[in-house]
This record gives sequence, structure tokens and C-alpha cells, in this order.
Amino acid sequence: MSRQLIGIDVGGTKLSVGSLHDGKLDGPQVIPTAVASAQALMDEIAGAVEAVRSGETAAIGIGVPSVVEFATGRVKSTVNLELADVLLRTVLQERLELPVFVDNDATCAALAEAYDGTDMAVQNLVMITVGTGVGGGLVLGGRVYRGATGAAGEIGHTLIGAALEHGAPPAGSFPQAGSLESLASGRALDELGARLAREDPGSALGREAEEHPVQGAEVVAAAQQGDENARAVIRLLGERLGIGIANAINVFDPELVVIGGGVATAGELLLEPARQIARRFVLPGVGERTEIRLARHGPNAGVLGAALLARHELEAQASQAARVGT
Repeated sequence: MSRQLIGIDVGGTKLSVGSLHDGKLDGPQVIPTAVASAQALMDEIAGAVEAVRSGETAAIGIGVPSVVEFATGRVKSTVNLELADVLLRTVLQERLELPVFVDNDATCAALAEAYDGTDMAVQNLVMITVGTGVGGGLVLGGRVYRGATGAAGEIGHTLIGAALEHGAPPAGSFPQAGSLESLASGRALDELGARLAREDPGSALGREAEEHPVQGAEVVAAAQQGDENARAVIRLLGERLGIGIANAINVFDPELVVIGGGVATAGELLLEPARQIARRFVLPGVGERTEIRLARHGPNAGVLGAALLARHELEAQASQAARVGT
């Protein structure tokens, strides 16, 4: 009998649910959420699982935009969700009477990119998600790498442009000034687009700004339609991202760096300058086998990765039990 693995990708305003059978993803279904409380959100997650589970369901994987203590499934900190300090894994496992695994959403996306169907195709991978913020996930040596406390992979908070001429500046709120997230996220693209609209009010973006605040998606659209100023903004963002990619390659020497998230819809307009700058700042001899490419799974990455997380951890548990038994 083939087993079903359920994946849940939780966002600030919606969750997506799908199921994995023999390497094939059914779904995802997108469900709007009204997350007034942790209990309300857990009710919605449980309801989504109940809608797709079957007698073949073996486990559930859940990706959340949060710092997660993986061993317990406790959400240590989060944004846009009422889940801080919630033992999400324990509560849902008891309620659903199935194994539940909870991890950061970018870590789940990284796992999705490491797999090809039912097989892990990449042993060493860095995932960078460029959306409203900048997230990251690590697969090293064929396993998700979480660090000592489960919080590894916060690539968006690496510093790529800190002002250090007079020593370390005072720490601010997160994202810190000079971090990859502060300089190369969707929010940063919003700011660059708004500045461009102010400087050139007769441009397409300038006219957009007369109606509503310019958003990063509009900058991407203008760039794809050939607007040279918008293309220059995307190139600037790509070059900033390239510094972050270079840092990741210098530290991890992965086979693959994958760029996902909403801003990645800019495609090669973003990726080409990112590759150029990354190669310029990678130490000679490092990253010689590293490919830098866009994510393959788009909006399905979170759900697929969450389901693969469940599979990955079930297999690890079975392997450990076999070793103990011998």
C-alpha cells in the first residue's frame, strides 16, 4: 500500500495544503485564513488536514514563516502569525493522532529543491527566498541543516553592507541596516521603485505612483516590458543579492544555490547580475561546481517541501530504529 504524506504551507493570510503519493503532489489547495489567535489557526490547519487525509496518511509536514525548535516543534519566534512559543507539533500530533513535523518554510522549500521526484538529487544546497523579506534553508550532506537550536539558515540577516568605518554601529531592530534582507528584499524593491517614481514622474512607474504606492511587482513588470530605469533597479537588487550568494558559497561550497520567492519572478533580469557579482566575490577555488538557478517549484515549493519533510523524517526515524535494533 502506498502511503500519503500531507504538506501544509502556512502564510500570514492563507495556508496551502497538498498530499504526496509516490513522489507526485496532489494540490495544493489554497485556504484563506483569519488568524485571530493561535487556537484559530491550529483549528484551520487541522481542518485542512482532515479534508485531504485518508487511511493511507502516514505523516504531516508543516512549514511556517518562523524560527522553529525542530526537536519539539515549538515556534520560537514569528511574524504575522499568533504562534510565538506555541508547541505546534505536540498540539497537532495529539489532535490528529498522526506524526507531525514542523519546520521553517524556507527550509521546506530547500528540501523540495533538493529532491527530484522520490529521490534526493542534491546533497548540498542553499535556498534563498526573496519575498517580502529574505529567508533561507540549508541541505548539507543530504540532510536538512538546522544548527544547534533549529534556527540555522537565516541568510537574510547576514550583513552585506554594514558601515564599519568607525567600528560596529549600534544594533537596530531586525532586519538590521546593511543586512541582505534590508537591502535585497521585496520591501527594498518597493522602496527603490518608489524612489524611481519620484525621480521620474513622467515614467510608467511615476504615473502608477499618482494612483497608489508603487510595489515591487510593478517594478518587475515594467522591467520585463523593457523599461530601462526599472531594469536598472532590478539589476541593483540582483547585485546586492549576489553579495549574499557569494557569502553563502564561500561558507558552504554547495552544489546548488536556488533563488525563490516572489521577487524571483524577475527571472534572469535578477539572476544574471546576481550570478556575475557572486562569481566576482567567491574565493578562487571555492564554488567551482556550484550552480546558481531559480527555484523550480514556484508556489508549490512550500507544500511539496513540507510533505517531503514528513517523508524525510520518517525515513530518518526508521533508519535510526534499524541501527538501534542491530
